[in-house]
Amino acid sequence: MSKKKKIVFLTGTRADFGKLKPLLAILQDSSAFEPHIFVTGMHLQPLYGYTLIEVQNTGFKNIHTYANHTDEATMDLTLAKTIEGFSAYVNELKPDLIVVHGDRVEALAGAIVGSLNNILVAHIEGGELSGTIDELIRHSVSKLSHIHFVANAAAKKRLLQMGELEAAIFTIGSPDVDVMFSNRLPSIATVKEYYTIPFETYAVAMFHPVTTEIDDIKSYAAQFVTALLDSGKQYVVIYPNNDLGSQYILEAYSVLDGHPNFKVFPSLRFEYFLTLLKHASFIIGNSSAGVREAPYYQIPTINIGTRQQNRVLHSTLVNTDYTTAAIVTAIAHLEPVTATTEAHFGTGKSAQLFLKSLEDVAFWEINHQKQFKDIT
Repeated sequence: MSKKKKIVFLTGTRADFGKLKPLLAILQDSSAFEPHIFVTGMHLQPLYGYTLIEVQNTGFKNIHTYANHTDEATMDLTLAKTIEGFSAYVNELKPDLIVVHGDRVEALAGAIVGSLNNILVAHIEGGELSGTIDELIRHSVSKLSHIHFVANAAAKKRLLQMGELEAAIFTIGSPDVDVMFSNRLPSIATVKEYYTIPFETYAVAMFHPVTTEIDDIKSYAAQFVTALLDSGKQYVVIYPNNDLGSQYILEAYSVLDGHPNFKVFPSLRFEYFLTLLKHASFIIGNSSAGVREAPYYQIPTINIGTRQQNRVLHSTLVNTDYTTAAIVTAIAHLEPVTATTEAHFGTGKSAQLFLKSLEDVAFWEINHQKQFKDIT
């Protein structure tokens, strides 16, 4: 019997773990692969809900933790610390493959460690447009990765434009769609009871810092909160990610403490979040959930500012600027969604397609020495 191949999944946030979860789940009882999880980043911060607990509650095997946080204003030092910790872990484990997701500094650290140690690196959801500093990180991760699991043909086209080899690109869709349409989602009654949400109707609010607009984030956050208050509607508000500027948003949210129209959470379980989104009146802010997950559930999105600029656009999206007046107007005139959304991010079969790729002998023969493919 051949030796199991060790595959390390690196997760730093509640969001990327939601994407990696279906891929991890399909490998848990595999006779050919041995999955490991390196948990770091926001997962280990009490301020953001200490979501390591969510990872542990899955029952997944081989969970390793590493605290990498320095300060929201020192993302470069957090990157350096993550490289140090992940390098030590990888040199001890000696994995056959490192899997990273998206556009966070943890993913960049994983790709750097893998490429410099001659270990295959697979990047989930490369080739997309992110906005802010995430844009630079995502494309950097792609260039440091040997293998790409992309969400759609548009992402594949961008990677080819970046000189990546077509044989190393696998289109599997977005793994969170697997979860969205699974039978594992809790009922809305269960979610409301678990989180003590008293609202009959509500919207989801998620507002993240745009690091390239740091000088204005305090003002943006204040105007966002004022707009939510002025709208008179009820909201489930979820903390931002921990990028530069997040503290300004948290300060703005302090005025919502004890307000009867608001329930504010550092984090939500991924499946519980999906159920809340599925039953929401709309989602507002600048989260990727508004441009990716919400359209699948035919939930309207009010997308504020530049963070999701140039990403996939749907008829379910209303774009507005950061001013209170514009946001309040968008809320007041929001129309229900009537059209079915095109499946830009797959049909819920990402995990099976991922496993099929791993089971192909040719996958493991992809050259560690990357080549740049010129467009002809």
